[in-house]
Amino acid sequence: MASDKQKGSGVAFLVVLGLGALMAFGLMMGDGLRKPHWHATDVTGSFPRLSFTATRAEDGKTVTAKDYRGKIVLIYFGYTFCPDICPNTLENMASVLDKLGKEADRVRFLFVTVDPDRDTPDVLKKYAAVFAPQVVGLRMTPDRLTALTRRYRIAYSVTKESKGHPYTVSHSSAVYIFDDKGHARLLVTDLDKGENIGDVASDLKRLLGGGEEPDFLQKLMSAI
Repeated sequence: MASDKQKGSGVAFLVVLGLGALMAFGLMMGDGLRKPHWHATDVTGSFPRLSFTATRAEDGKTVTAKDYRGKIVLIYFGYTFCPDICPNTLENMASVLDKLGKEADRVRFLFVTVDPDRDTPDVLKKYAAVFAPQVVGLRMTPDRLTALTRRYRIAYSVTKESKGHPYTVSHSSAVYIFDDKGHARLLVTDLDKGENIGDVASDLKRLLGGGEEPDFLQKLMSAI
């Protein structure tokens, strides 16, 4: 007859064996339930929620991020006199919107000018209208523009024309994507090249379908 010590050892062995099987099953299930891969860079929880105050070029109205709650929002910093990167980005964004069909109405592409001295409301309004109805031109005061670009780590500079030096503007080509609750979700760095139009459209469709909600910690980080 087995001793109590032997029985205890047998039970312990069965428990360990059972736990090992559960862990293996959990790993297999985890592989099966793993979240789909985003094509763009996932920045969920890494950046604060969308927050800004600006003047909308199309109607002169003062708007804030709250006016776009319920929409998937993409925000991009550029200027209308840009010779290549900005128009290429906007043209490719128009192609992305075409791929979304009717769902494109739930998306807004906010084009924030970094050159408000030349990008008057009328100039900005006409420029945005060339590409798609969902493209919105925004102008900000210098202080608000500086605060917003720092908030999302966007680099830009404007050098006014002077003797021997032309008017020059430089800016980041990054596009940030926010979900319908204003949480930063994705970062697209090369939409101007047009090689990722299908990928961006796929990511937007996923967000429009609900995507994966940020977890509690991610929401806490993005609420800053």
